[in-house]
Amino acid sequence: MDSTNSKKETYRATGLMSGTSLDGVDIAFCTFEKTETEWSYRIEKAETIPYPDTWKNRLSGLENQDALTFAKADSEYGHYLGKITDRFLRKHDLKPFFIASHGHTIFHQPGSGFTSQIGKGPAIAAETGYPVVCDFRSTDVAFGGQGAPLVPAGDRFLFGEYTYCLNLGGFANISFEKSGQRIAFDICPANIVLNYLVASLEKEYDDGGKSARRGKLHKPLLEALDSLIFYQTPPPKSLGKEWVLAEVHPLLNQFAIPVEDKLRTYTEHIAGQVVRVAGKTDTGSLLITGGGAFNTFLIEKIRENARLTVILPDPLTINFKEALIFAFLGVLRWRGEVNCLKSVTGARIDTIGGAIYQAF
Repeated sequence: MDSTNSKKETYRATGLMSGTSLDGVDIAFCTFEKTETEWSYRIEKAETIPYPDTWKNRLSGLENQDALTFAKADSEYGHYLGKITDRFLRKHDLKPFFIASHGHTIFHQPGSGFTSQIGKGPAIAAETGYPVVCDFRSTDVAFGGQGAPLVPAGDRFLFGEYTYCLNLGGFANISFEKSGQRIAFDICPANIVLNYLVASLEKEYDDGGKSARRGKLHKPLLEALDSLIFYQTPPPKSLGKEWVLAEVHPLLNQFAIPVEDKLRTYTEHIAGQVVRVAGKTDTGSLLITGGGAFNTFLIEKIRENARLTVILPDPLTINFKEALIFAFLGVLRWRGEVNCLKSVTGARIDTIGGAIYQAF
């Protein structure tokens, strides 16, 4: 008998991810195998369930509602997540050990000591009959950390062959090893701003960056964006929707230029910030995932200025890497192992994040 195989441990987990871009809930059923020396993974089945307009509208403005409305949405959104996950699992005849849910971020103010991802775990467990791991950020924030980003722990174990791992979702965030520690932080807002701008053209997103490509670069706006204090602040650091509303929207609204010009300028802003962090002086590989990886114009701008080899993986990995990694963070929580790194978040200690709710 192969002694390596005899010590292999296998976990089947379903990861749920909802990003700030509100395009839908990513559901990924994954298999993870652990040997003495490494982890491996497979995304077995995955789907994005688009939000109905009712949930898109509720989530987009929930931070402005009263406490009762918030509490009600927290519970009802948990039941919604449970129902769509139950349908997904039954459709494909899948039986995970547990479900790991990121939830949907409504408030993220680690500097004030709190973060809030709605979608109650007990409600998901009640709808599916499976244990649920959720609320991954709160423990880290309680220990003085940013509570974000969380994906880097998965990057270290599952995507360690790449020099940099870049996710282009609602926010652009990056992860890499430095002096034996995993470093990661939010670079800048990404799709959350592009989607906001393109909405005035009655589009949900800028398909392939086509609208941005038609626009002209507006240097005063670019300079104003690049001058935001956040970009001069050293990590650990993270961003939330509140910061975008307070800092970015006023700048965009300050300039009376065509929306295509704003899209072009903001796309170049994202690319410039990515290259500033990862692409000017370093060589190596840059793995890009998230919805922004399909923004051809944005990827072109990153490639034009970065010295790194830019790698776009298969569409399954591009679309579902975050859901995959939240399933993996759930595995680490299930095993009682660290899944949130102080070198990333700035917390006083490494922590084991996530609450577990048993179905019965």
